[in-house]
Parts: sequence; C-alpha cells; structure tokens
Amino acid sequence: MRNVLPVLTVVAAIFVIWYVGAVALNATWAQDNAARAGGGELSFTELVADTLSQDKPKLPAPHQVALEIWETTVEKNITSRRSLIYHSWITMSATLMGFVLGTGLGIALAIGIVYNRTMDMSVMPWVITSQTIPILAIAPMIIVVLNAIGITGLLPKAVISMYLSFFPVVVGMVKGLRSPDRMQLDQMKTWHATGNQEFWKLRFPSSMPYLFTSLKVGMAASLVGAIVGELPTGAVAGLGARLLAGSYYGQTVQIWSALIMAAVLAACLVGIIGLTQRLVLKRMGMA
Repeated sequence: MRNVLPVLTVVAAIFVIWYVGAVALNATWAQDNAARAGGGELSFTELVADTLSQDKPKLPAPHQVALEIWETTVEKNITSRRSLIYHSWITMSATLMGFVLGTGLGIALAIGIVYNRTMDMSVMPWVITSQTIPILAIAPMIIVVLNAIGITGLLPKAVISMYLSFFPVVVGMVKGLRSPDRMQLDQMKTWHATGNQEFWKLRFPSSMPYLFTSLKVGMAASLVGAIVGELPTGAVAGLGARLLAGSYYGQTVQIWSALIMAAVLAACLVGIIGLTQRLVLKRMGMA
C-alpha cells in the first residue's frame, strides 16, 4: 500500500491538472459560441460542461480520450482500419523489426569498439554524432532512398527505428563489456583463458545488467522511430497515420487517443524486457 499510494497521488494530480487545462483552453470557444447564439455569458457550471464535451476541443478531457479508446478498441473489429488495435499492430511490427536490427547492430559495434582500438577511436565519435541529426530531417531521406531502390512497406520504417534504437545499445554494451575490473581480467589470464573464453565467461555476463537497461531505452526509441517513419510516407495505417489524419481534420481526441495507445504499447514492450531481465539475471545469480 505504501508503494501504491504515491503512484495514485501522482496519477490523481495529473488528472486534476488535465481537467483544469481542458476547461481553461476550451473556455474561449464555449464563450464565443454562447455569445453568437445570443445566450449571454455562461455560468461556471455551464462553462465546465461545455468545455468537457466539445467535438473538437483544443485539449480533450480524459474521459473523452478514454471513450475514444474504448470505441476504437473494444467496439471495433481488430481488422478494421478504424481500430486502434489494428494500427498499433502495424506500428509494433515496424518497432520490433527495427529493435531487433538496432540491437544486433549495437552489440556488433560495441564488441568492435571494445576489442579494436581503431574502431574505438574512429567509430564511437561517429556513433555519437549520428544522434545529433534530427530524426524528422533524416526520415524522409531514408524513405526516398529506399523507395528509389524498390524497398517499400515495413522495412523503411524499421530502418528509421533501428537508427534510433542502436545508439543506447552501443553505449550500454560498451560500458558493460568494460565493466570487469583489472583483477578479474588478470585472473582470467592466470587461468590461460582464450579471448573467446574471456568474452563469454566474463565480459558478456558482466554486461547483462547494462544491456537490459539499454534495451529498455532502445525499445522506447524504436517505437518513436516507427511512428516518425509513418509520417512522411502518407501512411494509411499505423499510429503515426492516426496522428497525421487527426491533425489534418482537427480531430484532437483521435490524436490524443493514438498518443495514449502509443504510450501503453511502449509500457508493455518495456515491461516485457524488464520481466525478461529479472528472469535472466536471477538465472545468472545477479538478482
């Protein structure tokens, strides 16, 4: 109960601030409508009721977003293009592909950086520099180049996801592979351990806590990359497409429902990694 109460307090505070913000931002439109209708100024009760029930509010209220999510998940067939589950599946597919590619690339680069001085001095600065380029600027370039060589569909979005997700894996794995101290490395030498044995028996197991931490960050970044990858393509499916369609037609409730769905999807994926982390580290005697 002691752990739950602070969380519930923060959640309650967020909802209160959200409702207050919805009333404040939507009040102008409600008052203008009342003035045009010749009804005079609205009372406080009427103002609150109007601001929390507008069709296209500047800031939708939590219950409006919740109702939209319910209608587009529970009340829609999952194969319908109006279903958030359908769009979440499209985005998740690109996210997972990009995450796998980014994880593989990140681990490979980390091993090269740790074991090769030249790569450490040359590749690592470029890895860091790559993250200074805004993804919104590079995403259309990746889409155009891949489309020019006939690569369309899921892969271009996965490449963008990979671009964002490989960096935390590289940084985390480099830190993890270098975490054994000099005494442990010297002990491996006294046992005449080969390079492969040193890697698999010492460096790689020592890197597991760092790897899983970086995977959590990489998964969240991969989801962002998948959504961003859907924006410049004019995609008709995916959470990015829902955000784009909502912005075109001023459907703020649709935009917020897609954002909340993306947050829930990210939380579930990161939670799966966290559960795997506990199981693996417990198996290795590190938990």
